[in-house]
Amino acid sequence: MSNPSGEKLQKILARGGFGSRRSVEVLISEGKVKVNGRTAQLGDRAMEDDQIKVNEQLVKSTRIAKQPTQVILYNKPEGKICSRSDEKGRDTIYSQMPRIINSRWVSIGRLDMNTSGLMILTNNGELANRLAHPSFEIEREYMVRVFGEVEDSVLNQLKKGVMLEDGMARFDKISRLKSDDESMNNWFRVSIKEGRNREVRRMWESQGVQVSRLHRVRYGAFQLPRTLRKGKTEPLTWKQINQLLASVELPEEARPDLRVHATAKKQSVKNSRSAQRAITGKKKTIHDLSGFNRKPRGSR
Repeated sequence: MSNPSGEKLQKILARGGFGSRRSVEVLISEGKVKVNGRTAQLGDRAMEDDQIKVNEQLVKSTRIAKQPTQVILYNKPEGKICSRSDEKGRDTIYSQMPRIINSRWVSIGRLDMNTSGLMILTNNGELANRLAHPSFEIEREYMVRVFGEVEDSVLNQLKKGVMLEDGMARFDKISRLKSDDESMNNWFRVSIKEGRNREVRRMWESQGVQVSRLHRVRYGAFQLPRTLRKGKTEPLTWKQINQLLASVELPEEARPDLRVHATAKKQSVKNSRSAQRAITGKKKTIHDLSGFNRKPRGSR
């Protein structure tokens, strides 16, 4: 049976990075989730120490345990893939991630292997899914280098919208940048509120324009820091994380150092009570056994 005192199952699994709550609900409705050996139903609740399986794979309790939200900015170089592992043995971005205890980094959207620039990663699966979801319309900004001249009519069409194999797509903004007079390359700055697979490249290609370089410089309110070198990461502050949580309608979190102090204080009180009980119990034991230390009358 579902544990009425637990959390909603889709919330637990979303936190563990199994997708948005809605996509986790699909997994549950398809019978792909089990709790303590029983196939889960929509509306079920669970505890973190329950045995939860997704597609018959046991979910580690550390993966779904509540952890303070951490967020890092990452300057992705070209040549790295965003998958957690690769069957071809290619290097992934996770080889450059800082170590995280009792959790895992989840990328907020992806960049293809030949695209560089800003990525955001977090240990909060629900935050990652919301920031990447089209309904929140988080704007992404790119620097694009293309080969050859581009007519204004093409730029206007890209702003109006082009039909791709997976639906209409359009740039919210396009601006020309200073071109290199010594080559046939031209630079543009574009922004878009979606993150479909290779969407920016496919939009240009639909107009017969070849993209020779693609570099993301902004994701939502976060610019790629000038001081952040390729392949390096930079953590967000507690205030920045709470701003990010609030932007996608998630509750803010207590400052980590205050949370640690509160936990330490609680543990200190607990230890003090335990010590007091131990002392009281010890005194009682000594009192109860005091008669056994006296020699019987008449003994030598």
